[in-house]
Order: sequence, then C-alpha cells, then structure tokens
Amino acid sequence: QVQLVESGGGLVQAGDSLRLSCAASGRTFSSSVMAWFRQAPGKEREFVAAIAWSGGIIKYADSVKGRFTISRDNAKNTVYLQMNSLKPEDTAVYYCAVDLHVVIPTTTPSRYDYWGQGTQVTVSS
Repeated sequence: QVQLVESGGGLVQAGDSLRLSCAASGRTFSSSVMAWFRQAPGKEREFVAAIAWSGGIIKYADSVKGRFTISRDNAKNTVYLQMNSLKPEDTAVYYCAVDLHVVIPTTTPSRYDYWGQGTQVTVSS
C-alpha cells in the first residue's frame, strides 16, 4: 500500500502563487510516475501535470503550461507543484497520484493506482 499526503492548498488572489507538496510512503512504495490532477465542482477529474521517477520526462496540460512547474525530490519521496500566476479557473481540489506500471507520464486518471486525499485551491479575482 502506498500512502500519499498532500499539503499546501489555500485561498489566494488571482496572480498569486502556491506550492503544493505530496509526500509518499509505504513499505512497497516504488513509483515510476507521479502526477497532479484537479477536480472542480460539477466537473470530472482533469490532468494537470506528471513527472517520471527517472529520466526527467514531464508533461503539462495546455491550460497550465508556462505557469505551473512539477518537480520531485526522490530522497524525500515528495513531488511538488509550483503554481504561479494563478487564475480563478484554477480553483479546484488538487490530487496527487502515483502510477506504478509505466515510465512515461499518462493523462488518464484510471491509469493511476494510488491517490492522495486532495487539497483545496481557491483563487479569487
């Protein structure tokens, strides 16, 4: 079992920045890809960004490209999402996810095996 604990969400104004963290743990933990998804009220879960455990392969959704940066610290088993120039449309619950089956980041939620509890990000105008 892999456990993911997210933190860093909050209420900010448009143009502000936030840094989300996702700490992974578990005796069987071994991750090839970690990703961030988000879900706004009344909408399906949406891909945000993903990063391979090795190789430095990164993928972003078009809606966040140039504003968000995903990174990892393997020694701490932690993945980060630096969010700059936040917009009201970024408001959502942000989830961390782990895919243990592939090396190349994927964008489909069903591909991911483990999920965090989510952290709320609210951006006001």
